[in-house]
Amino acid sequence: MIFGGSGTPSRPGFRPVGSRHLTSRHHTWALGAVPARSVACPGGRRQVLILGRCGAKDSDLRRLSSTLPDEITWKWPGAYTVVEESDEAVVIHTDPASTRPIYLVSHDGGWVWSSSARALASLNRAAVDVERLACSIFLPSIPTLSAGRTFFSGVEQLPPGCRIVLPVCGSTPRATTVWRPDPCETVPPAERLRTALFESVAERVRSDPMVFCDLSGGLDSTSIAALATLALPYGTRLNAVTIHPEGDTAGADLGYARRAAAAYSGRINHHLLAMSTKHRPYTAMSTVPATDEPAPSTITQARLRGQFRWLRKEFGTNTHMTGDGGDSLLFQPPVHLADLVRHGRIRRAVSEGFGWAALRRASPLPFLRDAVLVSRTSRTSALAELADSVGRRHSDHGSVGWFPLLPYPPWAGASAAALLSASARRAASAPDQLPGLDASVRTLVDEVREVARTAVADAELAATSGIDLNNPFLDPLVVDGVLRTPLDRRPPLHSYKPLLSSAMADLPPHAVANRQTKGSFEADHYAGLRANMPELLELAHGRLAEMGLIDATRLVQCLGQAAAGVPMSLAALEQALGSEAWLAAHAREPEPAWTVSPPEPSDD
Repeated sequence: MIFGGSGTPSRPGFRPVGSRHLTSRHHTWALGAVPARSVACPGGRRQVLILGRCGAKDSDLRRLSSTLPDEITWKWPGAYTVVEESDEAVVIHTDPASTRPIYLVSHDGGWVWSSSARALASLNRAAVDVERLACSIFLPSIPTLSAGRTFFSGVEQLPPGCRIVLPVCGSTPRATTVWRPDPCETVPPAERLRTALFESVAERVRSDPMVFCDLSGGLDSTSIAALATLALPYGTRLNAVTIHPEGDTAGADLGYARRAAAAYSGRINHHLLAMSTKHRPYTAMSTVPATDEPAPSTITQARLRGQFRWLRKEFGTNTHMTGDGGDSLLFQPPVHLADLVRHGRIRRAVSEGFGWAALRRASPLPFLRDAVLVSRTSRTSALAELADSVGRRHSDHGSVGWFPLLPYPPWAGASAAALLSASARRAASAPDQLPGLDASVRTLVDEVREVARTAVADAELAATSGIDLNNPFLDPLVVDGVLRTPLDRRPPLHSYKPLLSSAMADLPPHAVANRQTKGSFEADHYAGLRANMPELLELAHGRLAEMGLIDATRLVQCLGQAAAGVPMSLAALEQALGSEAWLAAHAREPEPAWTVSPPEPSDD
């Protein structure tokens, strides 16, 4: 399902074939089953549309005044976009978390916007953006390098948390930032998280009481499942699923999941789903559907789609909830130490520096030294320095810095480093949409927006199996609540999600609440890599090599070493293979076709 809009009273509007207009002005359209609600303003000169899943009641919408509140896109649970239509302009309110990203192109003297970047690329015949691909493969941990850009040249993402005015005359759009995660001192952070997360989960349950939940044995998914049981009508059981390797029911994750289900005996139907060798990572990657960008689950798509097909076939499931997004939102980045130093919390900085060093089995002195240096460094200066740092074959992941680098792989192509440097220089010259925030908060904003936007590609993948995939931790209401936590109430750097543990203190069993780690799937990845080597070798010689982003010969050597069991980081390798599979899907599958609506009749 996608939605968008275009057109002016004097110019034809562009929309995908098969879409339907949502208003009489013919500015906004929807393709597929898009949740849409409309509010007509007094006088009939303006209409407000709520597009996507939104927990607002009809009475809430009736109370909207002629001027919408700034918090309109994070006022209620769900992931949605708000659009105002009038004779003078179309106004788009984007959510602050980028959970429902909106894209824009200039076309035929006007503006066309959509929730699908690929659809807009087909309208403008836009080519794949090679520089954007380079950033996603080699520096995915620094999303600010590609802020506002998509994987298609000329298709931009509208800034999140903004009010964007698109004049009907086709003149330059005007964007105003309306969301800023300044600290909230009035409500305890744990209470704010509990309330927001429950409302987000309850909204999914209200819309589909037959919702399924992941129950992986971790705190995030257990919290979602527990809240769902509270939201369900009395006497109704929640369906929850735990996947496990075929023939192995003794794994730690399954053990913790059973404890969680047992704590809600009579309220959860706990289903086990065995995954065989045909569901290993890297299996059938070349069959992934075309999405707006490479889906994070491309490597594990065989398992994911197998699970979704099972949900549809065995239970007729339409809606599925996961705990994804919790890790990105609830862990403090190491640059938090620099915030403590900058605000004069020296004793706490030293204490947390020692705790972080113990966790990483390292000396605390380098962390504390870097914290002092970073506390005196601006984000812009750090981006400028980054332009001269890309291409180094080392890793400072886990260190205290604005933009720690991941290992630069030896199979990077000849053009990669220059593209990354160009992106860093461009990012350094761009004004910060959220100046003055603490470094840790600003870092989390970037990370959460990256995770939420890419999760849309996973949702597109799920939709091909008939599943509406939901991640309540990424709801703007939840994100806003967590990121407003004041400095003195933020969790220690080395602790494991104390904010969530506190918020859910009465729900998960103690064994799950106190769990500090999750099961590792590294062995499965190496086994899947060996089993699918012929297909991976074919991917290695694909479009990325033609673009100069990878050296196919060296990549093949790296694949061979990994298949032989040589320990190495697979992160960049999987990013490259996933991107290659996405490029193949984009080239293979038909692009959305567009049609033209006639211009509205003149009042003359």
